[in-house]
Amino acid sequence: MKIFTWINIRLVLMIGMVIFLYSFTSHRNETRKIKKTVVVFEGKNTLFLKEEMVNKLLIEKNQDIKTLNKVDLDLMKLEKSVNRQEMVQKADVFVSVDGVLKAVVKQKTPIGRVFNEAGSFYIDSEGNKMPLSNNYTARVPLISGEIGVVKKGKMADVLNKIAEDDFLKKNIIGVQVLPNGSLVMMNRNYDFQIDFGRTVNIERKFKNYKAFFQNAVLDSTLNKYKRINLKFTKQVVCIK
Repeated sequence: MKIFTWINIRLVLMIGMVIFLYSFTSHRNETRKIKKTVVVFEGKNTLFLKEEMVNKLLIEKNQDIKTLNKVDLDLMKLEKSVNRQEMVQKADVFVSVDGVLKAVVKQKTPIGRVFNEAGSFYIDSEGNKMPLSNNYTARVPLISGEIGVVKKGKMADVLNKIAEDDFLKKNIIGVQVLPNGSLVMMNRNYDFQIDFGRTVNIERKFKNYKAFFQNAVLDSTLNKYKRINLKFTKQVVCIK
């Protein structure tokens, strides 16, 4: 009976010690001062935003970040603030164990640049508008014409195919959207136009174009053509 009682006492003491240490550590963690902010850019596109731009979004009401306790930070609010930046695709904001306020930011990927009466802007990989950057200019196809008649997802599918293919990325420099939703593309080194047609059978059309181009280069016949028609998925029609 005595042994059983002593075991119980030791168990209660151990549990009490654990609760005390947890409470002490938790309180100490909450009152820990923020040492500094760190911004980490992920992915290939890291040139449009600068670290200082993100840091401004992490500082509320011009406060000195080093005077704040960890518990006083509204991390969700700060994360939303960074995610609202028009060049940010996704951001995660958190405080590390040693008191560093950290933002891990993935920037949007521009895949086309629009010129129209409203101004100029990029189209990102998801088909959404993305503002131009004062820090860097992306080399992407120029988009013109009746952009609104093509669904943004379909336009993104076409532009993503161009961006992901080394040959197409170097070869296609412009895309014009016609009122009926058909696309006409411009080539970098030759005068012919590419009648792509509507945004259907995208992969097949580009595959046909690449095969045609590679064969025509060998035959030295590219300079003879004015238009290359890709509307028919089983053949490429050339007009001199």
